[in-house]
Amino acid sequence: MIDFALNALDQSAIVTGTNAAQAVRETVALAEYLDTLGYRRFWLAEHHNTSAFAGAAPEILIGHIASRTKNISVGSGGIMLPHYAPLKVAEQFRMLASLSGGRIDLGLGRAPGGDPKTAAALQPGPKSWPPEVFPQQVEMLIQFLEDANGLKGDAGGFPEDHPYQGMHAQPLGPEAVPVFMLGSGGDGAYHAAQFGLPYVYAHFINPDNLEMALNAYRTHFKPSRQCAEPKVMLATSVLAAETAEEAAYLARPRNIWATQLMQNKGGRFPSLEEAQDWPLTPQDEAILPQIESRGFTGQVDDVLERLNDTVTQYAIDEVFALTLIPDIEARKRSYKLLADAAGLPEAGLAAAQ
Repeated sequence: MIDFALNALDQSAIVTGTNAAQAVRETVALAEYLDTLGYRRFWLAEHHNTSAFAGAAPEILIGHIASRTKNISVGSGGIMLPHYAPLKVAEQFRMLASLSGGRIDLGLGRAPGGDPKTAAALQPGPKSWPPEVFPQQVEMLIQFLEDANGLKGDAGGFPEDHPYQGMHAQPLGPEAVPVFMLGSGGDGAYHAAQFGLPYVYAHFINPDNLEMALNAYRTHFKPSRQCAEPKVMLATSVLAAETAEEAAYLARPRNIWATQLMQNKGGRFPSLEEAQDWPLTPQDEAILPQIESRGFTGQVDDVLERLNDTVTQYAIDEVFALTLIPDIEARKRSYKLLADAAGLPEAGLAAAQ
């Protein structure tokens, strides 16, 4: 048994010899499967103009997955808010929450989710939102969401004298849309603290800054209507297998891909077979051990023990497991082993097998 909530994060990775449409279909299949295993949340990432990931429109994929699942909360990990108007994001997630009975999470990020040229193509007008405007975007988004729940004045929503008073993000209704702040460094931690939001640390992006970021978040946290006290969530690379040798085999494509990415040679994920025979350059051999040491990979009981140790050390409330295996059945198996070892309550598993 575990003392933290176990969630999943998926990026719709595209594998050599396949295509983006298949990657998205596999994400949907994975979400349906994890819904039967007792995972609490399933989040989708946002990436643009990349050959590695197909998840360019998480808000659409969230709606599709929510319609095909029953219990799991479905959300964004995250929506890159600088690309969008707060009202439009509020309307999208209000609609999703209304259609799903409230099983929708809104994770926010400040990163572009792509290269600068692509970020420029995504901007709605001749100028993009500058980074210093991000806090105002977050504030306005929260106000629109609260207003849609019928909150006014001191209780939430817009102040009486706000120019957007009387402007509503439809559909109105009681379904809450919880907001979360993502980050892999200091800025996200400070924004989460300022707005009193749960903080999701992207350990799979930057495993070395966890302690500093959590200290900043907890030190500067201001209680809010959503959170009376700090709430920390860890998004990290997890791969569980029956043996350490099998785990190393399954992790090889992810590690090869990340090694290439660090040399600005990122592309599609190699297949399991392709990764085992990958010809390593001296530069690859220098980088690969650093990549292999990241996250939590190995025999399932060892993985869960190390996860538990990290959760205890840093007082983490929830864990998002990101499992990058270029074989959907092996990916499902990793999540199943983890769920069984963690003692998650199953729901209709027999029907899913």
